[in-house]
Amino acid sequence: MPGMWWVVGAVVVVGLVATYLIWTAGRVERLQARAESAARALEAHLLRRAAAAAVLAEQRYGVEPYGAARIALDAVPEEREAAENDLTRQLRSVQLDPADPACEAVIAASRRLALARQVHTDLVRDARAARGRPLVRLLRMGHRHPWPRYFDIDDPTLAAPADVTTG
Repeated sequence: MPGMWWVVGAVVVVGLVATYLIWTAGRVERLQARAESAARALEAHLLRRAAAAAVLAEQRYGVEPYGAARIALDAVPEEREAAENDLTRQLRSVQLDPADPACEAVIAASRRLALARQVHTDLVRDARAARGRPLVRLLRMGHRHPWPRYFDIDDPTLAAPADVTTG
């Protein structure tokens, strides 16, 4: 009978290790799915801001801001970060009136974009950390998905003149 306890102990240890591995694999999958979802949400916010900026620039600000907005709308993924940074610079170079509904739409879209970018960055960081663990790499738990990528752009938040004077 003393040999029976070793068998029970080994079964318990194997069960605990299997449970941990299944939990870890599920966590990696969930973090990867959340990072991919955040990337899609970020893309939607980028498109909304670029579209609002194109409408605003076409109505009031001329060729350069409109061109930057169109380039951001049409950019391929490899050129997207540079196009978005250029659009942010163009939007900061014009005087936005928060009382104007078109300006307010761009300011609000920029704020939502900043939030979406932060959420995306946090989720990508978490997914990369989980996938970078030695056991996860050894067992190739995240190999079915591409490595999560940061979207590195300047802070898109636009300060309206009314925001600066309150205080």
